[in-house]
Amino acid sequence: MKKRLLAALMAGAMALTMTACGGSSSASGSDDSNAASGGNGASAGSYKVGIVQLVQHEALDAATQGFQDKLTELVEADGGKVKFDLQNASGESANCSTIVNGFVSANDDLIMANATAALQAAQAATSDIPILGTSVTDYGTALGISDWTGKTGTNISGTTDLAPLDGQADMLKELFPDAKNVGLLYCSAEPNSKYQIDTIKPMLEKLGYTCTEFAFTDSNDVASVTQKAASGSDVIYVPTDNTAASCTEAIANVVIPAGIPVIAGEQGICNGCGVATLSIDYHELGEATGEMAYEILVKGANPGDMEVQSAPNFTKMYNKANCEKLGITVPDDYTAIEG
Repeated sequence: MKKRLLAALMAGAMALTMTACGGSSSASGSDDSNAASGGNGASAGSYKVGIVQLVQHEALDAATQGFQDKLTELVEADGGKVKFDLQNASGESANCSTIVNGFVSANDDLIMANATAALQAAQAATSDIPILGTSVTDYGTALGISDWTGKTGTNISGTTDLAPLDGQADMLKELFPDAKNVGLLYCSAEPNSKYQIDTIKPMLEKLGYTCTEFAFTDSNDVASVTQKAASGSDVIYVPTDNTAASCTEAIANVVIPAGIPVIAGEQGICNGCGVATLSIDYHELGEATGEMAYEILVKGANPGDMEVQSAPNFTKMYNKANCEKLGITVPDDYTAIEG
């Protein structure tokens, strides 16, 4: 009897030991799961991020680089890894759709869409994979949201490159107080460019300028439309516009010989054909987007609950070479564009 009792007690102890081991294995698996999803105190996992960039030019390139730099830094600091699939659409919206569909088929963990057309393609391709936009001027316009509140409520968020348009209008007035006619040069195929023009036009008119719109449809008619703008304007304003940014040489070849200054919506355009801008740092904008991606991938944040973020800083900049060619002197609080 004692032997049978002792055997029963030993069997029970072994069963408890096995149960405890099983529970330990389960807890370990739970910890690994938290690590992959960014649980408190857990390390990051491995992630695949697809990047679709509309076109190659200075501003968008800087935003993409800033995004990759910051996200890599944050994920690796948590012990994780991130792999990027960077693809450029060469300025074609249809290419954006093809690229994004590839990311969806590959089941990437996150899609970063650089520029409005890229964001629109990502929106159409998936409602499940988290999407972050960058270098997008107005999300309400880009995504077709009429009652824009700053959050999408969907799988999308990101950063905006919209500079203070009232500040850019004031800059034009500061530098060219005696000008009368302002040409508004932009691409009609880019809704965010039209948004900027519709916003800044009444501001400039309130400052006493007569404003005329000069819209090109694509890169093929940039030179001819710029020629019309130069012949009828004292100053030209070019908003943050991807087509203009990729055609600054064509614009400069018209406006510099004609002696017509250009106030630009962003640094890259100013560097190519402008004289001054109130602009953001696109690498900083990309870094802010990378920080949002980290919150989504590692911490489990929901893009739809994340406010679209603005650039952290704005700087008055001038193109020293173009100002010298046109005999323009800028105030001391302007910073010369490097490069």
